[in-house]
This record gives sequence, C-alpha cells and structure tokens, in this order.
Amino acid sequence: MRLVKQVHGVEVAVARRGDTGAWSRPQADIIVTDDPDVAIGVRVADCVPVLLYDRVRRVAGAAHAGWRGTAADAAGAAVRALHREFGSNAADLIAAIGPCLGQCCGEVGPEVVEAFRTGAGARGGSVDVWFTPGSGDRFFLDLERANADQLARAGMDPDRVSAAGLCTKTHHRRLHSYRAEGAAAGRLLGAIRIPSP
Repeated sequence: MRLVKQVHGVEVAVARRGDTGAWSRPQADIIVTDDPDVAIGVRVADCVPVLLYDRVRRVAGAAHAGWRGTAADAAGAAVRALHREFGSNAADLIAAIGPCLGQCCGEVGPEVVEAFRTGAGARGGSVDVWFTPGSGDRFFLDLERANADQLARAGMDPDRVSAAGLCTKTHHRRLHSYRAEGAAAGRLLGAIRIPSP
C-alpha cells in the first residue's frame, strides 16, 4: 500500500512500476501509479476521496480533496497528473467519488467562497453552483458536486463519474467525520489497485 502525508494541497506523488526503493510517504495529496503490484490510497474524514482508473493505459490515481484541495482543483490536478506521467486521455478515465461531508452539513464562511472564486478550482466555470446560501454570511458547500464538475472540466465524461452520495457527518456512526467527532475521528481509506491482466 502506498500512502502520502496529506497537506491539503495539490502536490503529486508517483509510484512507478519497478521502483524497488522504500516508499517514504512524500508530502502530497495526489498519488498516481502504473504499478499493478501496489494499492494506492488517501485517508479522509469529511474530505473527498477521488479514485481514478484508466482502462486503456492501465494506470490509476487517488486524490484527497478537502475544501482547500477542491478550491485548488485537486481532482483536475489528478487527471492532469495521469496524463503527464503516463499519457492518459481524460476521456478514457473512470472515477469514483467516495463518502465526504455533504452539502447538508458543509457549512462554510465567506472566506471559503472567496478561496474558491480565486483558486484554480474555478478553472473553466463558475463556482457559485457549489454553494447554497445559509444564515447570515454562511454558505453550504457541495464538495461532491464540485469534484465531479472539476473532473468534467478536466475532460472526463460525466457519465463515467460515480459518486457515493453519502455525507460523512450525517452517517458518522458508520463513517468517520471530523466535523462530528473532532480530533477523536478515525479515517476512511479510499484505495485503488490496478487489476491484474
């Protein structure tokens, strides 16, 4: 299993086939691989796990996208990393978006909305569709939709993106949620492995 030290950004780690050196868990929030002998993954507790697979090139990626990563377009960065490192075409990718903090519980302040408007996550369209007004200056962020839209903006076919549709805070008794449990929250693992030929 290859994991990374997640820092809420868009840095990419590459786990290459044939690399026999020790894996040092680099600081990154995206990991891509062409090695069918290892699984790759990201750990989450309200953030979005995005898993990608290219059936043509037989390569995979995993991205950790909390609100900061989503504002910086982590999902799109993962698609671009697969293209840069392994020649993937976005149209050949399939994606799974795992359980994350839902719009129902994703209350954020105006500084988060501004981070989205000025960040790379706004690439290719408006971010306003991802926010629903709440009380006062508060908004509700739809992380799942934002990541699905960013995958589409990166060239993926929206019909090849599957989303769990589960809010981690709402279902914190079965899933882990930092918003519900604070520092005592465990972590979910979003993992993927290239299937054997």
